[in-house]
Amino acid sequence: MKCFVIAMECEAAPVIEAMETKDLDENLWGFHLVMGSIGGEKLYVLVSGIGKVNAGRATQYAISVLGADVIINIGVAGGLKPSMKVAEIYGVSGAVQYDFDLVQINHTPVGTLNECEEPLLPLDTADLYPLEIVGSGDRFNDDPADFTLLTKALGAGIRDMELAAVKQVCMHCCVPCYSFKIISDVAGGEESTPDQYMKNQALCFETERREIRSIVAACN
Repeated sequence: MKCFVIAMECEAAPVIEAMETKDLDENLWGFHLVMGSIGGEKLYVLVSGIGKVNAGRATQYAISVLGADVIINIGVAGGLKPSMKVAEIYGVSGAVQYDFDLVQINHTPVGTLNECEEPLLPLDTADLYPLEIVGSGDRFNDDPADFTLLTKALGAGIRDMELAAVKQVCMHCCVPCYSFKIISDVAGGEESTPDQYMKNQALCFETERREIRSIVAACN
């Protein structure tokens, strides 16, 4: 069964609203879990909470306890390219943890997990939207050093706070992992990224509502 692992209730709401049936709705282990169907297909929505630890434990729960055999992550995220526009949706081809650093021990590039040889963790993709790389880290800021690391060293076009941890768990469990990110803020704009993020969420959720059925059908 497919399971959406989503950080926030507001990001999960368009998926839950799209369900034709809702057979389970409960809170457990700090998660909000909903089971229902979209397009006649049974699936779960698991709201993890913000950050990599929450995302990782939710993904493991989805796989080990719920028996999910496909993980889908969707949500709003920050754009790192000036050409990006608010409420645009992207598929994700790869993810990296830009706040993971073993450089002085392993002499590997920033973002390279101890069990990996390179920073980038490839994701499964659906032929729906333009593809980008996502940098995940447990911080939300306008730090120029982070921007340079993400864009120059790691080649990321989008940043979030969960996806790379979701993918790390899926990698070890050999479970397909898809992700779709909707741009809520663009670095380098006249307004700060937190201000843009707060202002633009409603537009992003309109995109999510419009696209969710196509996403469910395409991820196998």
